[in-house]
Amino acid sequence: MTTPTDKCLSIFYERGSLQILDQLLLPETSKMVPIESVHDAWKAIKTMQVRGAPAIAIVSALSVAVELNKLATVDKKDIHDSILKWFDYLITSRPTAVNIVNAAQDFKAASARLLDDSSVNGKMHKLRIIEASEEMFRKDVQTNKDIGKHGAEFILQTVPSNDKVTVLTVCNTGSLATAGYGTALGVVRSLHNAGRLEQAVCTETRPYNQGERLTAYELMTEKIPSMMICDNMVSFLMAKRKVHAVVVGADRVTANGDAANKIGTYQAAIAAKYHKVPFYVACPSTTVDPSMTSGDEIVIEERPAQEITTRVDIPCWNPAFDVTPRSLITGVRECESQITASPSSVEQIDRTVPPIELDDQGENRGTITQLSKPNFECQRISSDYFF
Repeated sequence: MTTPTDKCLSIFYERGSLQILDQLLLPETSKMVPIESVHDAWKAIKTMQVRGAPAIAIVSALSVAVELNKLATVDKKDIHDSILKWFDYLITSRPTAVNIVNAAQDFKAASARLLDDSSVNGKMHKLRIIEASEEMFRKDVQTNKDIGKHGAEFILQTVPSNDKVTVLTVCNTGSLATAGYGTALGVVRSLHNAGRLEQAVCTETRPYNQGERLTAYELMTEKIPSMMICDNMVSFLMAKRKVHAVVVGADRVTANGDAANKIGTYQAAIAAKYHKVPFYVACPSTTVDPSMTSGDEIVIEERPAQEITTRVDIPCWNPAFDVTPRSLITGVRECESQITASPSSVEQIDRTVPPIELDDQGENRGTITQLSKPNFECQRISSDYFF
């Protein structure tokens, strides 16, 4: 299990006990916040004490595990009803990221199967959901390392052998946004570990400054060569200095390949297109939402005006995310296969089928992948991650 001495991790869990690193206080203060209930998790997500699409889903699932660990009843119907109620509540915390919605659907469906299984008693019902939550937490780190490995390998294919690369990223997609290692920042870590990173450039990511407070914190803590710029400097950076690739995360990728991510991503994609810099989205498969045909359907969270300014009494518009059209994305890559903007009839994850499967001993078998038709081109190598 992780311990609070791991500076770049945000989630600390042992069965029955969950803590998060309060990201509102970083980098000046490292403070652990106990999550003792689903309500605590909802509040931490809503106030952005914990953030990042994968981390939000993981904290939600682990908070349910904490609740189940102390739930006295062994009545299966009561247990199932509680699981439904808890997840329905958790998904109201923030609307844009799909990972928490997918996790809720998966766990609710798994609980329904356990309810219908006469060989499973109430104690086993609770235990299997707890174990599935813990497996989700554990598996995320390996998924992120795979994203980092394959992402780094792909970028390096585009440059001469032994050349080092400069990569731009937006917001925070590292250990603080996941169970560990990170998605887009995992690619940066892998490039650095391979000795092929010249520099990581992070935007400050106004108005919450996740790049300045969190990504810079991770990069400096791990002594990764880096530089920070303001959000409005991206175009001029690309005009004056060599940037080999932009790699960002995502909170939701729709069926046509549009990607919602932290506000400022769209303008970085426009700049990258103009300056002929490849623009990639790195995310786990749980971020894909084939139920939405395009980014126009994504509900974009709007945050309080006070996050922009408290100095002037003027109306403010503060969307937390924007949507990058597929036409600006070089690729959302799944393992070593590219997803492009061109229509195709190839296979894609059908998220209507829950991916949590429990065997007779309550072990999590991993991901069930059902395939349907998307609107963008890809080849399936693995069901677990995209780059």
